[in-house]
Amino acid sequence: MAEASVLLDQNQFSCPICLDLLQDPVTIPCRHSYCMSCIKSCWDQEDHLEVYSCPQCRQTFTPRPVLGRNTILAEVVENLKQTGLQAATPADHYAGPGDVECDFCTGRKHKAVKSCLVCLASYCETHLQPHYESPVFKKHKLTDATGLRQDKICSHHDRPLEVYCRTDQQCVCLLCMMDKHRGHDTVSVAAQKAEIRVRLETFINYL
Repeated sequence: MAEASVLLDQNQFSCPICLDLLQDPVTIPCRHSYCMSCIKSCWDQEDHLEVYSCPQCRQTFTPRPVLGRNTILAEVVENLKQTGLQAATPADHYAGPGDVECDFCTGRKHKAVKSCLVCLASYCETHLQPHYESPVFKKHKLTDATGLRQDKICSHHDRPLEVYCRTDQQCVCLLCMMDKHRGHDTVSVAAQKAEIRVRLETFINYL
C-alpha cells in the first residue's frame, strides 16, 4: 500500500513534458503545472504563432502568460525530495546497460518499449503515445525496441543503409536506391530523422 501511495505522489508532481520531478514549478492559467524551463522551451517554439497553448489540455492563451514560480508547489516538491519519494518511478523503467534508451527522454533515459522504422527512433511508453493517438503516425511501422543505427548494412549489397525511401518507408543503400528504388522519393537518413524529430516534438508537447 505504501508503494502505491509513493507512485501516486511521483505522478502528481512530475512535469508532463520532461517526466521528471518538477523543477522551479510554475502553474499556467489553466491550472496545469510544469517545470519553468520546460514550458518556456515549449512556448518559445510557438512565438511565431503568437498563440500559446497548454501541452495537456490544449487551452490557448494570448498574449503569452507571465510565468511565476509556484512557491507552495515548490515546497511540496522539495519535501518529496527530502523524504525520498522522488525515486518512486520503478528502477526497471529506466534504461540500464544493454537496454535500448528512449530517444526523446531528457535527463535520465527511460527504457524504450518500441522502435519505429519510419522515424528511425525508439520510444518509452509515454513518448510512444503520438504513434497511437495521432493520424499522422498511423502508417508508421513499430517493432520491438531495437537499437536503430544508421550504419546498419544492406543484406543485398553489404553497404551502409544511408538513404531513406519515403515511398516504401524503409532504409536502403545507394545501390538499392539506383536499382529497386529508382524514381522513388528518397532522402538521406539524417534528413529523415531530423524531419521526423521536429514533427514528433510538436505532438509530444501536447501529451
